[in-house]
Amino acid sequence: MSNTGLFQVAIIGAGPAGLYAADELLKRDSAVRVDMFDRLPTPGGLVRWGVSPDHFQRRKMIEVYQRQIFSSGRFRFFGDIEIGRDVVLTDLRRHYSAVLFASGVTADKPLGIEGESLPGCVASSEFVAWYNGHPDQSQNHYDMSCDRVVVIGNGNVALDVARILLLSPDYLAKTDISGTALLRLRQSAIKEVVIVGRRGPAQAAFTLPELLELKNLPIGIEIDGDIPQRVDGSAELQLRLRTLRELAGQHPDAERRLVFQFLRSPTAILGRGRTEGIAMVSNQLSDDGNRAIRGNATFRLKTNLVIKAVGYRAEPLAGLLFDEPRGVISNDGGRIEAGLYVAGWLKRGPRGVIGTNKNCSRETVIRLLADHGAGALTLSDPGKDIRHSLNRSTQSTDRDIR
Repeated sequence: MSNTGLFQVAIIGAGPAGLYAADELLKRDSAVRVDMFDRLPTPGGLVRWGVSPDHFQRRKMIEVYQRQIFSSGRFRFFGDIEIGRDVVLTDLRRHYSAVLFASGVTADKPLGIEGESLPGCVASSEFVAWYNGHPDQSQNHYDMSCDRVVVIGNGNVALDVARILLLSPDYLAKTDISGTALLRLRQSAIKEVVIVGRRGPAQAAFTLPELLELKNLPIGIEIDGDIPQRVDGSAELQLRLRTLRELAGQHPDAERRLVFQFLRSPTAILGRGRTEGIAMVSNQLSDDGNRAIRGNATFRLKTNLVIKAVGYRAEPLAGLLFDEPRGVISNDGGRIEAGLYVAGWLKRGPRGVIGTNKNCSRETVIRLLADHGAGALTLSDPGKDIRHSLNRSTQSTDRDIR
């Protein structure tokens, strides 16, 4: 290994996992140089395009890391670069001592029901990206002429979507929401959002902070189904159930309302040529509460817009071994093999909050630096620059991007 070479790392993906990894590398090794690549022209990833526009603190917290990284003098950002289109993995491995993938997951889990492909049945990731002004989704058109929207899934994303649809446009105008989305929401006829969960309140995936936000909103809240008084579980779970009981019946005369429907599963999206309604069936819980067992009662709701918020799944990346059952890139603590690493949802699956990526990225960086210390990584030729291998004009900078 030449002593005159450079220790350079390429990070693919400019979301939280990638930014945390870059920060860890730059802090832990004073000689490392980091280049970050992203398909979009600016960094931020999920924080920029996936966090609700009224969650100011969550959206801004990543800016601290961006400032630290860009001020290091050993970091470059290359925007509008797609791996496989503008540069291939073999070129990256030739130019860098290590390549770290942190590009997240890109696909929504399907419902697997009839009519799911009808216009008006949309993935939550697309809808959230639309109201955040994502360039891929900015031209989407959603039918908001109906008075009801149905959201399938009851995690934090479902609550975010419901809140944005029910908040007043005048309030939303003070947030970071896309101007296009704000105009459409000003014209919206939506008065009710129904959140559907296949299991009960105790099994819902939303967190307590997201639920508590609903207390501050001038909207009616209805809960269809019993909320258990006592269940085995954490203190946080007890607080979530208590909060749900307190929310039930809030602002009964409000013009807009949020309805929780538990123990129901969608069976079909209804409509001819477009979404006109949804069919559902009742469920009951298994004895351990882990499974929803289909019952006999059926329900139909009229709606022109169904938003699927049932989670995400990773897709294989060319040249990397994919663990299909787990839905991740095969890895050992973030190490794929010497010189190849992974962090974030691609490493552990689509779970956890934004801050979860910090420890996840740190673990990967520790593995990477251990390989470097053991002499397992090849130093880069200082006379070569990746820009000569890129297939298109790029946006690159070593300054802060806001």
